[in-house]
Amino acid sequence: MNNNQLLTDEKFMRRCLQLARNGRQNAKPNPMVGAVIVSPDGRIIGEGYHVRCGEGHAEVNAFASVCPEDEALLHESTIYVSLEPCSHFGKTPPCADLIVRKGVRRVVCGCIDPFAEVSGRGVERIRKAGIEVTVGVLEQECLTLNRRFIVCNERDRPYITLKWAQTADGFLDDHGRALPISSPFTKMLSHKLRAENDAILVGRVTEEREHPRLNVREWSGPDPERIVLGHGASVTGILARLYEEKKQSLLVEGGAQTLQSFLDADLWDELRVETAPITVGDGTPAPSLPDSAVPTGQQIYDANVIRWYGHESSMGAFRARP
Repeated sequence: MNNNQLLTDEKFMRRCLQLARNGRQNAKPNPMVGAVIVSPDGRIIGEGYHVRCGEGHAEVNAFASVCPEDEALLHESTIYVSLEPCSHFGKTPPCADLIVRKGVRRVVCGCIDPFAEVSGRGVERIRKAGIEVTVGVLEQECLTLNRRFIVCNERDRPYITLKWAQTADGFLDDHGRALPISSPFTKMLSHKLRAENDAILVGRVTEEREHPRLNVREWSGPDPERIVLGHGASVTGILARLYEEKKQSLLVEGGAQTLQSFLDADLWDELRVETAPITVGDGTPAPSLPDSAVPTGQQIYDANVIRWYGHESSMGAFRARP
């Protein structure tokens, strides 16, 4: 592939990723997917994304958006898809078969679908029909977008994010007393994160001391399932139940013992650590970063620093936040 073709493919794959993110709330438990159809002269003649689980996939919506006068161009066009087209009958027919019927000249997909019923079969079916297929354009970005879907399918558990806020000298509170560490803006971002997760968990001590509501008040979106890790409840049991219920993500907000229990069990995929420019001298120590934590991003708001870390075991697939 020449450099000009690669740059063109990356441009349209970025559009696929933009479209795919529109399905963040309603596509679950399916992955977020975007599709763009480009005519031989470089014009987008169709695009779509997977809006809602059980409804048409991105490819279906993209083909449906093509104007009748552009239908004749499909045989010379390229369809870009952020995730490999499905090859199995689920709630909808296989998208690989639809692409073959439409007879496009070329298919470009960002990454292979890790779902066991697809995993390369969609690409194979399209190639057997004589259609050119390119795989791996903006692959890391495409994998990162659906990291929760991927972890859930590969590890049989939800994607786990551990989150805490600490003082500059490394404490979660002020001599055991609750301390507002987040600013109003970073608190809003925390609620945004809640809206993006299927469940949220705290420990029994945090529940008894702070009575947190654990809902979404500062952002628009659904409340995650509220879970308290109390007596008789095990982390493995909770994770198994969430997986059976097809809940793909869990946000753990505290307290210190609960966070440490997940770290000790190496049950985490992402860490979000907010640090405020205040010191208290003593209090409940914040968890220490594990050796497996790899920095993936940093943001500064109102002098508070939010740092993101990924687990080194996943860095091959997830190098950056979308």
